[in-house]
Amino acid sequence: MARNIEEFLAQDERKDLLRFLTAGSVDDGKSTLIGRLLYDSKKLYEDQLDALERDSKRCGNAGDHIDYALLCDGLKAEREQGITIDVAYRYFATNRRKFIIADTPGHEQYTRNMITGGSTANLAIILVDARTGVITQTRRHSYLVSLLGIRHIVLAVNKMDLVDYDESRFLEIVGAYKRWIASQQLDIPDLVCIPLSALEGDNVVERSARMPWYEGPSLLHFLEQVPIEQDINLHDFRFPVQYVLRPDADFRGYSGKIASGIVRRGDRVVALPSGHTSRIARIVTYDGDLEEAFAPQSVTFTLEDEIDLSRGEMLVHPDNLPHVGHRFRAMMVWMDEQPLDRSKAFYLKQTTRTTRAHLTAVHHRVEINAGEQVEADGMKLNEIALVSLVADSPLIYDSYRANRQTGAFILIDPVTNFTSAVGMITEPEAERTAEASQGIVIDLAACGIAPEHDGAIAEFCRALRREAGIDIRCIRK
Repeated sequence: MARNIEEFLAQDERKDLLRFLTAGSVDDGKSTLIGRLLYDSKKLYEDQLDALERDSKRCGNAGDHIDYALLCDGLKAEREQGITIDVAYRYFATNRRKFIIADTPGHEQYTRNMITGGSTANLAIILVDARTGVITQTRRHSYLVSLLGIRHIVLAVNKMDLVDYDESRFLEIVGAYKRWIASQQLDIPDLVCIPLSALEGDNVVERSARMPWYEGPSLLHFLEQVPIEQDINLHDFRFPVQYVLRPDADFRGYSGKIASGIVRRGDRVVALPSGHTSRIARIVTYDGDLEEAFAPQSVTFTLEDEIDLSRGEMLVHPDNLPHVGHRFRAMMVWMDEQPLDRSKAFYLKQTTRTTRAHLTAVHHRVEINAGEQVEADGMKLNEIALVSLVADSPLIYDSYRANRQTGAFILIDPVTNFTSAVGMITEPEAERTAEASQGIVIDLAACGIAPEHDGAIAEFCRALRREAGIDIRCIRK
């Protein structure tokens, strides 16, 4: 008996993990679909089933049916209004795979919540109401999914029971969706379209006899089979140092999570941004040393040489280098209630590195609903724009398309500590060289400047160093 339990646990540990999100407009049935998926796959406990049946009678919105959406919509306001507001995460597993579901809100005002839920997803389920077809929110969420670099998309045409399971209606919606994707040139390499009814359970876990014209897989079968191994970048070795482990005088290790790529014991590596080189001496884990490690493992490296390496720096292979620099362009989603203040310096966090940064330009804003780019000089909540940024300290990065781990960042308001924006790096910008006139020292006291202005003067000097490479130091004798 004990051996059977150990074998079961070992088999469960070997299962891979699929993270996916659901997105769509209001009342398209996202929460109902997830609830039905959990219910029909027998992944609910008896007390959960009892509470679901009781809550369906008390505050459900599905008539005589069980309201499966209540499994995800836990906030009081969500149950009262019958909508999703916050991101709800649910975990379940089958014999083939483990799953983490992010049920994201459909309202445009909660776009930032959807970005949060999709930041780690491998797959996205875009729900469409069979009665209304492709609408503005469908296009908006598809654009955001493409922007986040999610490669696998399921177009789930829901509520087929309300259109009498009509094949022609399903094909009409699929055709319109594919034409829109082609017109916008979205990067969606894997698209699967499934007709279903979340409320009735058609094509959710089992193939439905009510749609004999559909010959594809059920939703759960597809989720169990979709290949995600190729989504991990195993070509570009990137190891952001998170912590320098020094338990005694005889051991110095560099701990962290491998962002991408594969590394083997004895490989030559370069420490960036310093450029010092060494070789991997050991790959240390809790279970013992390894001969090789790969993303997304968390390990500790020891090097053959003593080099200066600290948190925020990165180990890479010398023949496969990322970009290193202060300036870059990025697609950015604004997540703060307060509009962008271009004069403000933010904290920029990218991998394990944190530095000060500010926006130098807003090139254009993306108007998703109209499918076009419009001029802009600022950003407001939920807006998406192409921007230029400059960081005080050099960043070590790749483009987001090449590497989601090293190409993503967040901006943090230094006063409120709120996440003001999330960004996906598109390309580097040319670094500005320092002019010959450097090393200017200004005595603030001699200039008659009051001490209360020291902070503003210091920020101005930092801006000059970033923008023009002019080194101005302000002192007070």
